[in-house]
Amino acid sequence: MDYITLDKIIEDLQLEVIYRSSDSSNIKIYSADITRPGLPIVGYFEKFVPERLQLIGSSEWHYYDELPDTLRYDSIDKYFAYPIPALIFSRNLEVFPEIIELAQKYNRTILRSTKPTSNLIMELTNHINYAIAPSTTIHGVLLEVYGIGVLITGKSGIGKSETALELLMRGHRLVSDDTVEIKKVEEQLRGESPALTRHFMEIRGIGILDIERLYGVGAVKQYEFIDLIVELELWDEDKFYDRIGLDEETTEILNVMIPKVTIPLRPGRNIAMIVEVAARNNRQKRLGYNAAQVLNERIMKEIEKRKNNLNEKSED
Repeated sequence: MDYITLDKIIEDLQLEVIYRSSDSSNIKIYSADITRPGLPIVGYFEKFVPERLQLIGSSEWHYYDELPDTLRYDSIDKYFAYPIPALIFSRNLEVFPEIIELAQKYNRTILRSTKPTSNLIMELTNHINYAIAPSTTIHGVLLEVYGIGVLITGKSGIGKSETALELLMRGHRLVSDDTVEIKKVEEQLRGESPALTRHFMEIRGIGILDIERLYGVGAVKQYEFIDLIVELELWDEDKFYDRIGLDEETTEILNVMIPKVTIPLRPGRNIAMIVEVAARNNRQKRLGYNAAQVLNERIMKEIEKRKNNLNEKSED
């Protein structure tokens, strides 16, 4: 969804409604930019973008407060003639009677918050950015493993939930089972569970488990940024599996490339432990250490050393 409704913002951020326009339920916000109307309230409307949410802070309020009543009325009248979605007051500032009167005349929504101006702008921006961010849904299990967001994928019935359950027993945290809602936030992928199934897990043969009730609040997490994808698949004798790790595999989700590890399933392999090691190894790579590259460099140096020794002997 590329927009969020004004009513949704009011509900989510618990903004006080001073005056609600008759069309507030139909007002859609498409941009996270917030305008502090310093120039418009003094009569300069060049480059003014009325489609943005408008916010009155302490500076604007004191300017209005010092104006004579007639000038204040004229300033607000010109300002409200533009189709602004809403005007928000921060710091629980008093709303001037002229603003309420003209809000009724022009059918504009007036809101108020107790939060400081900078905090309110940041909260509004983050909330709208997340709401309008590109999104998708993926079948899999998302966990936090050693602080790394690990998305376990694979065909239905291959053992994703069972692997996740063993990881929970090892002290890691569940974000979402079966369905993962993913949003692109500042070139990162943030995954969370649908509200309906949050903290629930399905295990074939047992049924539905409430992970928060079974293992406590420390075993679950609201959301996590995806750092690694672990794909489970049945062992294929005819397929080549990477045994060194020099060739890094990636998967593209919402135009973001995520490192991927493919784990073939075979009797006797402890998949949960392998996922833990994959998460640790991914963290090492992010910190600049790649064990496969280090080993490869050692081997190449040894080959070069032996080659030089052979050349020296042949010269003798």
